[in-house]
Amino acid sequence: MNKEPKKGFYYHYKHDPKGTINNYAYEVLGMSRHTEDETYSVVYRPLYPNTYLKDADFSNRPLTMFMENVTKDGKTFPRFTPITDKKVLEQLREIRKEMYYD
Repeated sequence: MNKEPKKGFYYHYKHDPKGTINNYAYEVLGMSRHTEDETYSVVYRPLYPNTYLKDADFSNRPLTMFMENVTKDGKTFPRFTPITDKKVLEQLREIRKEMYYD
């Protein structure tokens, strides 16, 4: 298995620092393993209003894709980056409470 992300909050590379604090913010909840092919996925949920999940609270992404780098406009960077700023984390926890009631 590739290195796995720790539970916590992450920004997707599409996050715009000039936008809202929770745009493209996600909470990683853990890992899952496919029972047939034994591939690993990262289980997470968005912390911003979205339409792609429809009626589900959780999503998953293959571990290899979650951990990979992406190249955009000639720059390479991680697809997801852990959020470490304590003030941002506090605000995201409040947003999570409002969205998911846990």
